[in-house]
This record gives sequence, structure tokens and C-alpha cells, in this order.
Amino acid sequence: MANGVAQIRRSVMTLAIPITVSSLLQRTEGIVAVFLVGGLGVIPIAAVGLGQLLAFIATTLVSGLSVGTNVIIAQQWGGRRYEEAGQAARHFLGLSLLISLSLMALGLSLNGIVMQMLGAHPDVVDLALPYSTLIFLLIPFTVFLQVLSSILQGTGDTKTPMYAMIMVNLLHIAIAYPLIYGQWGLPAFGVKGAAIAVGIAEAAGSLYLFSRCQPILRPSKRLRLDLVRAIWNVGAPVSGERIVQQAGILLYTKIVLLYGTVSYAAHQVGLSIESLSFLPGYGFAIAAATMVGQSIGAGKYTRAKLENWEANRLAIVIMSAMGIVFFFFPYALLRAFTSDEAVIDLGTMFLKIVALLQVPLALTMVLAGSLRGAGDTRFIMIATMIGMWGVRIPIAFLTGYWLSLGVFYVWLAMIADWTVRMGLMLWRYRSERWKTIQVFRSSTT
Repeated sequence: MANGVAQIRRSVMTLAIPITVSSLLQRTEGIVAVFLVGGLGVIPIAAVGLGQLLAFIATTLVSGLSVGTNVIIAQQWGGRRYEEAGQAARHFLGLSLLISLSLMALGLSLNGIVMQMLGAHPDVVDLALPYSTLIFLLIPFTVFLQVLSSILQGTGDTKTPMYAMIMVNLLHIAIAYPLIYGQWGLPAFGVKGAAIAVGIAEAAGSLYLFSRCQPILRPSKRLRLDLVRAIWNVGAPVSGERIVQQAGILLYTKIVLLYGTVSYAAHQVGLSIESLSFLPGYGFAIAAATMVGQSIGAGKYTRAKLENWEANRLAIVIMSAMGIVFFFFPYALLRAFTSDEAVIDLGTMFLKIVALLQVPLALTMVLAGSLRGAGDTRFIMIATMIGMWGVRIPIAFLTGYWLSLGVFYVWLAMIADWTVRMGLMLWRYRSERWKTIQVFRSSTT
């Protein structure tokens, strides 16, 4: 038994570490783009940031497709139904192409209108619009990068997507600077050069992943509507969950803004620091989804429980350690981002609050990953809605807008939110209703 648990622990770490690195590299690509255009001035920085925001909102809709891909491939792969897994992968690629073309059309037609609605300065819009147009023209590569990574992760291969993201980042860094500033005999494209570099790098990454997926893909003589329904049933609630979360964060941020620029700056810097703990949490969540999905596909429910337990235990240990750093060394962390003492004072309070969140966050993220692996995505969407809109927003509105208490009480609403979500996830998992969910009935059984 002890050897079995140790093997599961190694498997969890083997899956989680490459996913964590991949997530870090995905964030790095956007950060590098902003950094490289920094020499052009403040307006280009704002333009690239605005263009990235619109692309992020668009690709949030693809998150459901990526998670659905991971869950269904994992369950079929775990049950050794490789033909079904390969046909599912091919169908998902076709579906992702249709979705990416739709996102391209929507982005090209609405990006300027959305920028104006957000209140961007005309000078920023003038630069952001060409950048955003190129990003949306090339968005199919962004979508394929996500979906192809999910296909491979569903089979248990998390290293290949990591290698792809390493290649994407290295290529992006190598070509972005000369395209932006006109080096190596190239014309200086400015902000447009940043978009071209992203497109070339992500196209190369997509082609590499597609070549590695060839042994997995299986042809299908007809359109499998059962596969399309499966991806909708699993993926649609995931996209709904992300939309509910992002909408809540926007309103929560507006409440924080009531306390002024210093409070908002402390909030944003604190979130940037706290995001470091999200990366390993996300890695363990995807690892749990993959391993639990494969075990359920093979009918090994006891093993699925052990995998969930080990992923939770490891996530709690790592994120708690980061929480200790947040609580006892906030000044050093904040000083790396700002020298404003007022921001540091408020940011110290923020980091001590989020330090207390690390255990509820770890449990919620990994339990949600395990439930996703079982296909129980609707409940996760409901739990997110309850936590964000039933707990966090009402408490923040009551303390911040109605009672005009300090921002400290608004930030405490985050603890209430994630604690409620943790309780809901624990209740759902222990009910074992996830065992009865059948995300896809194989035509070979």
C-alpha cells in the first residue's frame, strides 16, 4: 500500500511540475511583450495591455473546450479505448477551428467598439487597434495551442506541452525585439511587431504540438454528434464558470476602487504576488483532473480517491509554505514591485489576508480538478456562483459601499468566498455523486 501511495505521489508530481512551468511560461509571454514595447513609451504599453485583455476575454470562452477535451480524452485513454480517444481528439480539433474562426470574426468586428466602451484614450485606441487586429487574425494558433496541449495532457503527457511553451517563449523573445525596433535589416513595425512575433511563435508551437499528436489522432468516417454533445455537456459549464468568476472580479475591483488609487494599487500588486501560489495550485488541479479522469475511465475509483488525496496533500504543503512567506515577509515581496510606502503598508495587510487563504485555495482548486476529471463541471459552476455572487460580492458591497468600512473588510470577503467554496467542494466530493456521472458512452461498449 505504501509503495502504491508513493508511486501515485511521484505520478502527481511528474504531471504537476510541467503544467506549473507551462502556466508560468504562458504568463511570461504576455509580460515579455509589454516589457519589450516599454522603450516606445507609455501609450504603446497601454495599447499592448489593452489588446492582451481583449484576447484574454475571447480565449476564456475556449477554456471550456480545453477542459472538456482533457476530461474526455483522459477517461477514454484510462479505459484503453484509444480509438475513441483519437476520434474525440480529431473532433475537438475541428470544433476548435470553428470556434477560433468565430472568435476571429467577432474580434475583428468588435475590438474597436469594446476599446471605446472601456474608456480607452483615443491615442491608445489608435495603437491598440492594429495590434488587436493582428492578434485576432492569428487567434486560431492561440486556440490550437490550448486544445492540443489539453489532448496531450489527457493522455498523461504534460512534458510535451511544456517543451512547446519553452519553444514559444524563446522564439518570441528572439524575434519580437527586431520586429518592434527594426533590427537585422527588418523594418521597425513598433507595436504591430509585438503582435506578429506572438503569432509566429504560437504558430510554431501549434505545429510542433500537432506533429506530436499525430500518433493519437484517429480518423472518423462520420460526424460523431455524441462527441459534440459530450464536449458541450462538460465544457459549457466550465466556460460559464470562468465568465461568472471574471464578471464578479470586475465588480469586486470596482468596489476596491472606491477606496482610492493607493488601495487599488496595493490590491493589484498583492494579486500579482499571490498569483505565484496559483501556479502550483493550477498544476496540481490539472494533474488531479487527468489522473482521476484516467482512473475513472478504467473503473478504478479507489485509485482515483488516492490520487485526489495525494494531489490535495501536496498542494496544501506547497501553498501553505508560500502562505507563510506572504504572512511573515510581505515587505520584501512588495518592495520588489513598488517603493511607495503607502502602497506597501496596505499591501502588507492584503498579503497577510491572502496568506490565510492558501489552504482553502489549495483544497478548492484540487477538489475542483478532481471533480472536473469526473465530469462534474456543472456543480463547480454553481459553487463558483454561490461563492462569488452569494458571498464575496454581497459582503464587499455591504462593508465597502453601504457601511463605508475600511478596505480591510472588503478584502476579508475573499476569505469568506473561498471558505464557502471549499466547504461545497468537500461536501460534493464526499457525497461520491461524481462516481455516477458518465460524460461519454463509448460506442464500442
